[in-house]
Amino acid sequence: MITFFAILFGLAILTFLVVIHELGHALVARRNGVRVEEFGIGFPPRAKAWKKPQSFLGKNVEFSLNWLPLGGFVKLQGEHDEDGGKKGDFGHASFWAKTKIMFAGVAVNWLAAIVLLTVLSVFGVPKLIDGQFTVASDTRTTAETPVLNFVESDSPAAKAGLKSGDTLKSVAGEPLTSAAQLSTLTERNKGKTIELTYVRDDNETTTSTTLRADNKDNKGYLGASAYQREWYRATWSAPVVGVGLTAQLSWLTLQGIGDMAGNFFGGLVEKLSTDKSVQQKADEKIAAAGQNVAGPVGLIGVILPGLIKAGPQYVVLITAVISLSLAVLNSLPIPGLDGGRWALIAWYRALKRPLTKEREEQIVSYGMLFLMGIFVLITVADVGKFFG
Repeated sequence: MITFFAILFGLAILTFLVVIHELGHALVARRNGVRVEEFGIGFPPRAKAWKKPQSFLGKNVEFSLNWLPLGGFVKLQGEHDEDGGKKGDFGHASFWAKTKIMFAGVAVNWLAAIVLLTVLSVFGVPKLIDGQFTVASDTRTTAETPVLNFVESDSPAAKAGLKSGDTLKSVAGEPLTSAAQLSTLTERNKGKTIELTYVRDDNETTTSTTLRADNKDNKGYLGASAYQREWYRATWSAPVVGVGLTAQLSWLTLQGIGDMAGNFFGGLVEKLSTDKSVQQKADEKIAAAGQNVAGPVGLIGVILPGLIKAGPQYVVLITAVISLSLAVLNSLPIPGLDGGRWALIAWYRALKRPLTKEREEQIVSYGMLFLMGIFVLITVADVGKFFG
């Protein structure tokens, strides 16, 4: 049931974030004299459409609801760069106006992330990374009791009846106040029989087990690892945290995309080598590229169910992260994305050559094919995670 709810909720999140992205394009287009012909929620086939003689997007705009709930779109009059035969065409607008229109969606997604993280910082932003952006003078940190996130089979932890998801309250009679403390306490009592107190389904249980005498395999004396949820709360600095954390996570997202692309394309090149050791490293790089990114299937089928169980703060957080990720991705100079289309128009402006409709469509089509190929690869990796 939770997975079904996650699917519906995930589709709603993705659709909302893409729709406000497209709405940014539409609003700025109208403000700069470009006519909006259609604004659609979802993708065709069309379910319903209606035309408004006057609306917030201009005159005679067609609004549509479509059957595929994967976002939305805006159709502008004269969408190609060379279109400019009449007033209201996108092609008729100045380069600066086109720049504002193309990056308006990116700005809206970043703004959405800032607003969400600002609100979240008041109630508590979950700790995501070491060195997470905060304002030290206005930050209150709270933490939960550590929770087990891994229990090795046939380990002292497994023999004691511990399972992943258990809240571990005490080890060897000492209260567990941090995840790092688990290693310290188990090392101090290695080889000894100790008591463990944990909570599962609101029921507290005390059990005992004998710890390993050594840790040669680096799997721990207990054979289990724990994590601890932490929150950072702010008051007056909430807007500052919203902006700073959005910038920090955007930069990390960009770095992650760079690492993924480096691993993937570097791996493909190394696959051509006749050296088996190089080919093995290539396989590891390609696998790492697939593991470090999640598409819609991974988001909806793997990530969101766990986040929904974790609570509303984590759902708001992932919504903000998806929004800023959309902003980062659409800023990249890849044909088919906003940044790519802007770079294409700017390049032909610099060369002082006309960007014909045919050439623009051809380059954008190649870009879309490339993106579709990446999408398919990510989806295949997601399915492997979901059913693996």
